[in-house]
Amino acid sequence: MLLRSLAACILLSPPAWACDLALALAVDVSGSVDSSEYRIQMDGLAEGLRDPIVSEALVRGNARLMLVQWTGASRQRITIPWTKIDSFETLDRFADQVGADPRVWRNFSTAIGEALEMTLVNFDEVATCKRHLIDISGDGISNEGVEPTEIHETLRRRGVTVNAIAIEESEPDLTAYFFENVIVGEGAFVVSAAGFEDYPERIRKKLLREVTQQTAGLE
Repeated sequence: MLLRSLAACILLSPPAWACDLALALAVDVSGSVDSSEYRIQMDGLAEGLRDPIVSEALVRGNARLMLVQWTGASRQRITIPWTKIDSFETLDRFADQVGADPRVWRNFSTAIGEALEMTLVNFDEVATCKRHLIDISGDGISNEGVEPTEIHETLRRRGVTVNAIAIEESEPDLTAYFFENVIVGEGAFVVSAAGFEDYPERIRKKLLREVTQQTAGLE
């Protein structure tokens, strides 16, 4: 009887997750972002991934990372595909790729909804991960393409959370806009950067919260 009970428990137990977190890093390269600001974003993101606590959590969790550049309608591209982070060496290589990633577009609009829509489709490739998360940065409201709120129901249904970093260089109310229109999912939050010079430290703190599953609404 005991053996039968143990066998039943094993059969009813949920499968072990292949990874803890699938994290898509979606970077704004719209026309309002100049070349130096783009460089600050990519270098800051690369260094944030190398943070000791962030890197430890990603490697221990056998995470999957992907980089997306996005701007106006129909202009979203995966520039670094899903990468299995199974060692610190792999993470360092991924961070190096982020820091060296060439900019794909310039001088186009801001289509946040389409960025979310395109990124969401690619989570089929990492279905075995426990958590699915889009980390989107931006310095302006969506002004082209499908509205981000129109994607929210699909994101919820697919179990994909969206967090955001609002770079308020020229949009002082951007954090509130992102909170109301962009983020979605359990524990979703917005981190605010006063300008691009604040981005490296803010993205590091944002990654810390994401990989350690800290939750709140605004920071």
